[in-house]
Amino acid sequence: MSVAFTKENERDGGEAELPDRPISPHPNFVTAEGLAALDAALAAARAAVVAAQGNGEAPPDDTALARASRDLRYYSARRNSAQLVVPPAGADTVGFGGSVTFDREDGRRQTFRIVGEDEADPSKGTISHVSPIARALMGKQVGETAIVGAGEVEVIAIG
Repeated sequence: MSVAFTKENERDGGEAELPDRPISPHPNFVTAEGLAALDAALAAARAAVVAAQGNGEAPPDDTALARASRDLRYYSARRNSAQLVVPPAGADTVGFGGSVTFDREDGRRQTFRIVGEDEADPSKGTISHVSPIARALMGKQVGETAIVGAGEVEVIAIG
């Protein structure tokens, strides 16, 4: 049979090929919670690699091993480059690790905590320090305004 009709992992016996997860070019600032989450994700990725390798009774799962290995490479790189940033207590300017509440021109009030890229989840109230909103608000104080997208926002509170 032609090699063109075989799976790659059947040809060489190796694991399936998956592209690496992209690594951000930005500094990998993390909060204490973000660092703990990276440690947990790294441990989970290590466990997934071991599980996918099989226990001798069942053959290794090449797809699961490729996925777990990719995650292990990603979380190892992110953990190695992590820079813990502890926000100053009682900060009066918007900064990394702190929260900011702002009003939009359309009357909406929003509050976000500015965190590292891997821990950002806007649906849970956290945004990355490299997001357009965070970049526009960094260094602002209560009462100051910033341009976010096509509109203006006013900082109402900093925590």
